[in-house]
Amino acid sequence: MSDQPTWATLDVDDLDPDPFVAFDSWWDEGVAVMNEPEALCVATTDDQGQPHARMVLLRERDERGFCFFTNYESDKGSQLAAQPKAALLWYVEVLGRQVRIEGDVERVSDEDSDRYFASRPRSRQISAQSSAQSQPIASRTELAAKVDEVTERFDGVEVPRPAHWGGYRVVPSRFEFWQRQDDRLHDRVAYVKRHDGSWARQRLQP
Repeated sequence: MSDQPTWATLDVDDLDPDPFVAFDSWWDEGVAVMNEPEALCVATTDDQGQPHARMVLLRERDERGFCFFTNYESDKGSQLAAQPKAALLWYVEVLGRQVRIEGDVERVSDEDSDRYFASRPRSRQISAQSSAQSQPIASRTELAAKVDEVTERFDGVEVPRPAHWGGYRVVPSRFEFWQRQDDRLHDRVAYVKRHDGSWARQRLQP
């Protein structure tokens, strides 16, 4: 007897007409079985057309889009400044599911970035102040020295959000919900945003 799970099937009518509601439903099921459900891949493109992908943490989501926070002067920040578009991938291995999200990218407000930064553990606030993300450094010892200097500088006071650190929101224009099948005839349902703001749903071939 095979020990492979029998995967759920997926059709258009199994998902809510609103892709944000559909995502919330899958999110709730994923949270119940994942160790770190906030992890998702963000892909950006540089000025040579080279794609770059990395993992970030999904920190906020609502009807406006999906937010993550980072250093604006990092590689991803520079790429988003030149080409404010991104693709996200959220993968739930144990359920055989993934959701792809594509769209334009905007910075969240300074107020929202301040609020989120203030909620972070102090050690992570210190890290954001200490690291020139994506820039070369000679050694971890040099990085540790920068951390020590920042820790001393803000001893006894609140750590302010650096001006170069904050949030991005991916504003979706397309979603794709994917459900694994062992015969490789995977179930795929795509949502594409119409000009009037409504969403068109369709099933895609695997």
